[in-house]
Amino acid sequence: MGKPQNAELKKVIYGPVPSWRLGRSLGIDLISRPKTCSFDCIYCQLGTTRHQVTRRDEFVPTSRVVCELESLPALQVDFVTFSGMGEPTLAANLGDAIAQVKRRLPRPVAVLTNSSLLADPGVRAELCLADLVIAKLDAPDEELFREVNRPAGSIGFQLVLENLRRLREEYRGRLAIQVMLCRENRNHASRIAQAIRSLRPDEVQLNTPLRPSPTPPLSEKEMRQIKQAFMRLPVASVYEAGKVAVQTLDVAETAARRPPARVLSEGSNDHS
Repeated sequence: MGKPQNAELKKVIYGPVPSWRLGRSLGIDLISRPKTCSFDCIYCQLGTTRHQVTRRDEFVPTSRVVCELESLPALQVDFVTFSGMGEPTLAANLGDAIAQVKRRLPRPVAVLTNSSLLADPGVRAELCLADLVIAKLDAPDEELFREVNRPAGSIGFQLVLENLRRLREEYRGRLAIQVMLCRENRNHASRIAQAIRSLRPDEVQLNTPLRPSPTPPLSEKEMRQIKQAFMRLPVASVYEAGKVAVQTLDVAETAARRPPARVLSEGSNDHS
């Protein structure tokens, strides 16, 4: 699964990686240390959450991000994406880092978030600086939320859903809702779709764990069937996406955050 996650990683910027959602995506990891997150999702490609926290902190100084940005070679990228070794909104300097990226790279900025910290108006304001927010919603109720996402104790499903609605009201960029589908939640797709309709997203992204995970992925056939529950929503599904070719800056740094996909008998083996 790539580099051992027992020390701070050497680089903050990694990739570019081929993303089924974002094309050529240059990653920025404001955590860059053993996995630090507010969730411990059963399917996470990074394994068990080493540090489960809900308090924001500065893990990587913005000056380090700027230094790496200014030393980048010429790259072909479609998005600059805040993701990596945990939940990006835990980084107290997320907004500042987004602003620095926008000053230096003429590319749209995306943030991948698990939606857990959206009760904080400051977090929502910082996300509003991004061009695209991809927010997670894997469950329709508290019981399944706790089974699949295993959140820190203070985070509840209704609070997450309510604050996703607040973000939708405040955010003027493009909002996508990602659903990671696995055997634990596949029979609840219709209820998840119902919750998502209330959010009026610009896109719904149906994913399944194609990268190394304790939870096996659903098949292409299962994902096609599940997609029917999301009718009248703007849906993109991982098995239906195309692929792009990229040249990664540092293979080891990238693999630590994004382990190689499993080779499956049906569907692509290069999705994220």
